[in-house]
Order: sequence, then C-alpha cells, then structure tokens
Amino acid sequence: MANRRIRSAVVLAAGEGSRFWPYAAVRQKAAFPIGNVPVVRRIAEDLAALGIERIVVVVGHGEASVRAALRPCQFSVEYVRQSRPNGSAEAALLGAQYLQDDCLVVAGDVVTARANLAALVEAWNAGESPALAMVQKLGHERPNDWLVAEIGDGLLRGVMGHAREGEFRLTGLYALSAEAFGYLRDNPGIMHRVPVGGMPPLEADIAQSLQMMIDEGKEVGVVEASDYLVDLDKPWHILEANTQLINAMRRSITESVIPASSKVHEGAEIEGRVVLGENCTIGNRVVVRGDLWLGDGAQVLNGAIIDGSAIIGAGTIVRDYCQIGGHSTLGARGIFGHGAEFDGVALDTVYCYHYCEIWGVVGEAVDFGAATVCGNLRFDDGNTTWRIKGRAETPGHAANAAYFGDFCRTGVNAIIMPGRRIGVYSVVGAGVVAYEDVPDRQMVTLKQELVTRPWGPERYGW
Repeated sequence: MANRRIRSAVVLAAGEGSRFWPYAAVRQKAAFPIGNVPVVRRIAEDLAALGIERIVVVVGHGEASVRAALRPCQFSVEYVRQSRPNGSAEAALLGAQYLQDDCLVVAGDVVTARANLAALVEAWNAGESPALAMVQKLGHERPNDWLVAEIGDGLLRGVMGHAREGEFRLTGLYALSAEAFGYLRDNPGIMHRVPVGGMPPLEADIAQSLQMMIDEGKEVGVVEASDYLVDLDKPWHILEANTQLINAMRRSITESVIPASSKVHEGAEIEGRVVLGENCTIGNRVVVRGDLWLGDGAQVLNGAIIDGSAIIGAGTIVRDYCQIGGHSTLGARGIFGHGAEFDGVALDTVYCYHYCEIWGVVGEAVDFGAATVCGNLRFDDGNTTWRIKGRAETPGHAANAAYFGDFCRTGVNAIIMPGRRIGVYSVVGAGVVAYEDVPDRQMVTLKQELVTRPWGPERYGW
C-alpha cells in the first residue's frame, strides 16, 4: 500500500449547525464567509490546488447556500444529498460510496491552512494505515467541548466523547480507505466511549467508526495540525478564525499591490502594506496601522482610521473619522462612518455610523441605529457564560462580544450587553438595553411611562 495516491475528497456540509445560532438560520455554516470567502469554497480550492481530482460535497440543511458558495470555483464539484442529519459517519459514507475510492473526508466548516491538508495528503500517500485522522493540541478550550483523541507512537489509540481530560482533539479531517467504509456503514449511531454520566446524542459520528477500527485491531494513523485550524462550531469561533486567517495573510505578502486604477492620497498615513483591487481609493487624512486588503471599488476616506491589519470588501466605504479595529473584516457594499467604531467581522451590506460602537460579529444587511453601543466590559471584569443548546459554556475567546444575526436592525441608542445574541430578522428598538438574547423574528421595544404636569415662569419663580 506504500506510495499510494489519494485523488478524491468528500466535503461534509449537511449539518444543521444548531450551536452556531444565529448564523446558521439562513445558510449552512460551511457557507459562512471568513475573510469574505465562504469556508467551504476555501476548502474546495485548497483541495484542488493539492491535486485532488474529484470533490464530492455532501449537502442537506442549507443546500442552496453551499451550492451558491461553490459556484465561483473554476473546477467541477459533485453533490450528494443527505436527506436527514443522521451524523458525519452517514454523510461520509454517502460521499465515499459515490466516489468508490480512497478519499479524504473534510468537515466543510473547518477554517484551516492549506499546509494542514497537504500534510494529511502527504502522510496518506506515504503510509499504509487504512485510516488517518488529523488531531490538534487543545489550547484555551476545554476537553469536554470536543471529541478527545488519545494518541501514542503515531497512532490513534482511542476516542473519548467530551472527555474531562485530554491533550488532543479530532479536527474533522480524515483520510479513509475502502476498507474503512464498512465501519462507517456499521456505525451504531451513538458514541459509546464517553465519561461516566455523559449523554451522547443519537448521531453516527466518524469518531465512533474510528474507535470500532481500533477495537478490532486496525491501525488508525494520526497527523498533528502544524498550522492554524479553527472549527466553526460556535459563534465566537468566527472571530478566532478571522484573526488566524488575517495573521496568515500577513505572513504571505511581501509588498504592496496598487493597480493603476486605484489611488492613494499623499496625505494618507500608511504603516503597513496595502493590497488593493481595481478602482479603490485611500483618501486624505486616512491612517492605516497595519496591512490592508481592499476589494474592488472599496474606499477609505476623510480621516478614517484602520487600527491594525484588516480586510475591506468590494464597494464598501469607510469614511469620516470612523475607526476600524485591527483583525477586522468588513463585507461588501457596507458603509462605516461618521465617528463610528467597529471591531470584528461584518458581512455584506452593513450600515454602521453616527457614533455606533460595535464589537463582535454582524450578519448580512444589518442596519444600526445612531449611537447603538455594545457593552463589552463587565463590572466584575469576567467573561459571560453562554447557554448553547441549554449547556452553560464560558468561551475562551470573545465571550463578551455581541453577535447580530442576518437582516436584523437596531433603533437609536440601543445597548447590547456583553455576550448577547440578536436573532435573524429581529429588531432591538430605540433606547432598549438588551440584557438577554433576542430570538429570531422578534421586535423588542421600550415601554415608557410619561408624567406631564403644568410648568412655566410662574412655577420657576420668575
């Protein structure tokens, strides 16, 4: 089996993404853009660049968003539909049976460096194990948030679902031979290796199929991720992935790129490198304190401050002494200006100006009323504890950021408290202080009591 070559890949993009609320309500989470490119498209393009000849994408919930995200690809993509979200093992088997060949299996919601995928391909082509799993050393997140990998001597020794202890986790990147397909098919539909008192869902996970292989004496090799890799499992992972991607982009550029159709005013103060699309403008009194990427037609004007490395999408305007935080990404066709402060990730067509102060993630076509403020600091200097599907979790990253779903809006002087989420199609009215999450399709307004009494010069004491 040595010197075999893997030519096919299955990309999993069928899950409901319920822990990703509010961002999976209008799309499959694999279609969520990081750095203004849908995650599943980044994965497909990286696989094609590594010589993978056939890519099959397993779709289900949000299928249309996945197909739309992959439409710009300059290579053929095939699709298989998972009719019900029965787990990653079933989804992988659907793709593998369609290909009828050894294949990579890649979770479509993983934001990762191409180098990690390349390492998995290289290890497979040089090895003999019937299965490989990529693992990642756990950082600030707890083992019981993940599928923990027990490794030794270059092999996977066991898998524990949401273990209390552990050093490594499975990442959702695998390579499987035809021999392994039977273990996907015979998956019992539930994880059996869990801590005492653990409550695994009725779901056929690839991890259980790997455990079955180990139990029957099959070797499952491991490859440790050597570069960045973020699983978009929960909303705060968006900000983490965006930061990692921008850091990687900074490492990859050596000089500025300024097309003849774009203009940089001599009165702009630029400390980093700029990579501009066509017909971009960086105007007078602009300050850029890092590397900057502008999409076609983007404009940074009139004293705007980019306070670190950032990505600004096509046609977006940043102007009038607005301040954009470092490691931020702004989508296409947005307006950020007039003294507003924004730090985080905004999707397309976001309007944020008139003294707004926003830190977090903002979905598509969100309109902020004047002076909308996110309260991102707590009096106890602590991190907000979230409820994810009823489970209490304290994020290790951006716990106090605000998270706005797609197509929502705020009224003037709305205040969003630390760690709060605003649902899709919802409205936070003028003057409201949002202490709790706002569900999808809800309008929250302030009911005030007015007291009117006579007044005038005679009562003032003239």
